[in-house]
Amino acid sequence: MPEEIRLWRVGEGDCLQEVEGSRLDLEARLERWLEEDISILSPDLIVIGRQVETDHGGVIDLLCMDPDGDLVIVELKRDKTPREITAQVLDYASWIRDLSHSQVTELANAYLRDHGPLEKRFKDAFDVDLPDTLNDGHGMIVVGSRIDSRTERIIQYLLDEYGVNINAATFCYFQARELGELLGRVFLIDPERVADRVGKPPMSKRQPNLTYEEMEAAAEGAGVGNLYRAAFDGLARSFVTKTTRSTAGFKARFGRSRRVLFNLLPSESSPEQGLCFQAYTVRLAEHLQVDEATVEAALPQNHQPWVYGGASDKDNPGWRGHSGYFRTAEEIETFLMFVDSHLGQV
Repeated sequence: MPEEIRLWRVGEGDCLQEVEGSRLDLEARLERWLEEDISILSPDLIVIGRQVETDHGGVIDLLCMDPDGDLVIVELKRDKTPREITAQVLDYASWIRDLSHSQVTELANAYLRDHGPLEKRFKDAFDVDLPDTLNDGHGMIVVGSRIDSRTERIIQYLLDEYGVNINAATFCYFQARELGELLGRVFLIDPERVADRVGKPPMSKRQPNLTYEEMEAAAEGAGVGNLYRAAFDGLARSFVTKTTRSTAGFKARFGRSRRVLFNLLPSESSPEQGLCFQAYTVRLAEHLQVDEATVEAALPQNHQPWVYGGASDKDNPGWRGHSGYFRTAEEIETFLMFVDSHLGQV
């Protein structure tokens, strides 16, 4: 049984006032919210289809993809019975498991349109290239404003007894005069426990990203620990952070997706050269609402033109930027003050 979400507002005199929960009976709103920002369910998903018709006569609410290239069905419970919703998602899973690489790509590109193709959307979201193997596995998430106990028991049974990759998420809705509408989310089962129970293939498709602690340790090993901490902490105030095997990346929202604006590369740094960086100057200029030359002027003078090496469309200005080295704390502070000033944070 998922834990109950309760909210309190801190009022005058440091007194707590509980925000009463309300019934979220607008399931269509929830589906639209999920399509527009699937990160409210999981930051490790992108939407590649909505109302996808299967060959079995069903219609999948949202079809998603995770960073491994595996497919995830997101199905709203609405007023379906426990038997109906679990039978439905299992039926959908039996269909998607046989989709080929080309079928997945074709389906995704038809949905993504101007936000595609799939290779670009995947890269923008996860900052890694689309895997050569797609749909090697799949998962299912049942979503609703309320998940009844019978549905919970069925989902728990399928996971615990058969290792089926299935979970449920409940969204709790609150209204408060001072705060407006609020939305909370809780999973039936901790997603990490689901991943552990389902297990991974002996040969993972790609190595896991470095943790933030490992990235900082790499910077220390390269002799730029202080520079890295100053740059990371400052950029993390303004952007969403994410690591890969070699970079600490900083993202901002562009429409439906988040895109990388700046990277720090401890593995390519040294005490002599300084802390290596890559700046997507076209994206930064758009996000900060300045021209590209203004962004370049805020970078250290040693910067050089750079294009992301894995881009399939190198003529796209979004993949273009500049790389260089922060050699002093003053250079980092100058750049951070530039970013903060254009985001209204100073």
